[in-house]
Amino acid sequence: MEKAIRARCRATGRWLTDRAAWCLAGSLALYALTALTHPAEPLDLRVYREIAPHVLTGDLYDRVVRTGPPIPELPFTYPPFAALVLLPLSHLSWTAAVVLWRAASLAALPVITAGALRLLSSRPAGRVRQRALLWAAAGPWLEPVRHTLDQGQINLLLGAAVLWGLALHRGVAGRGAVGRGAAVGLAASLKLTPAVAGLYLLATRQWRAAVWSVVTGGATVALAWCVAPRESARYWSGLVTDTRRVGPVWTVRNQSLRGALTRLAGPDVTASALWWAALALVTLAAVAALRGAVRRDDRLGVLVTVELYGLLVCPVSWSHHWIWCLPAMIWLAHGPHRHRPLSRAVLALWALVTVTRLVPRLTGIEDRLAHPLPYPAPLAWPGCVYVLCAVLTFLALAPAARRPEHPGVAPARRPPVRSGTSLPS
Repeated sequence: MEKAIRARCRATGRWLTDRAAWCLAGSLALYALTALTHPAEPLDLRVYREIAPHVLTGDLYDRVVRTGPPIPELPFTYPPFAALVLLPLSHLSWTAAVVLWRAASLAALPVITAGALRLLSSRPAGRVRQRALLWAAAGPWLEPVRHTLDQGQINLLLGAAVLWGLALHRGVAGRGAVGRGAAVGLAASLKLTPAVAGLYLLATRQWRAAVWSVVTGGATVALAWCVAPRESARYWSGLVTDTRRVGPVWTVRNQSLRGALTRLAGPDVTASALWWAALALVTLAAVAALRGAVRRDDRLGVLVTVELYGLLVCPVSWSHHWIWCLPAMIWLAHGPHRHRPLSRAVLALWALVTVTRLVPRLTGIEDRLAHPLPYPAPLAWPGCVYVLCAVLTFLALAPAARRPEHPGVAPARRPPVRSGTSLPS
């Protein structure tokens, strides 16, 4: 019976993969229909479009977009360089800006999925392309991706930039290292959270790429300082560490480790032993996952580990920041440990909580509470769901031995990627 089920699942998977382009077209058409019938106001895009021009007038970080509870004001929280890059949005009509931004974000999905599969797979390019399109078709129905699209967030574009640089960039001689490092540095210059991808470069010993990421980031800071010295001084001297401008830590929208523990134990949790114990355990799990991925030359495993760890330890990680669940699910479905029961269970859990949009449902309940402190336990525990998924992903990543593709056949060991070399096809 079990063999028959597996055979049926494999046959269904092959059927869908062979029709991946049609699946993506149908998914995008359905998304467009739902976006028209149930429109969402892209508040973050409003911030980019309305506040970014103030980088030239000296009051970039004093302006806010008025919204409503529970976060009545949205300020600009990115580095000044991001405001310079976003300036063209202010010259577009609102409708044009929304359409173009969402179209670009949707176009970023195949880049993300193809990049993840290229980091993982040595299969022929055609097979990778079909799987990439199929995963891209699933993307709009995962909560972090859908939330990013609804809010007009920049996350998908930054994720595509990072994965394009790390996996899809073509270069000869030393230019590959330049492209990989520059992609990470540029993404981190627009929003600080992608800087965690620098750990990937270090873990995979891509020293030249790591240097180029720092050089690129420094160049963007210097450029912004020349254009907007006052705003640059304000941001880098204090605002960069001011989490109060981002939003309340305790809300279930915040799926970081600190957010989860704040809801469970109260606002003073970071001064308690519980915080340090939880942080230590999460770090140990991430180190074990990173060690296992490095030992088996699993580049996607390394990237998924550092990205999820960055989301966990960041003070505020809104649910839409968790677009890295998509590469994580790709690893769980196609990675070297895909046949292990834990990998299958974690993949099913990621699919369940993202497709059912659990966090927005909890958010709706939270918004009906007057001031949920102390936070109600029945809401706090399910509000830890992304933290749980990330830690379980670490455990699935941790075993170092690669499972053979065929019984009795040892897997070929892929040489590590070194700085100054181009990536294989």
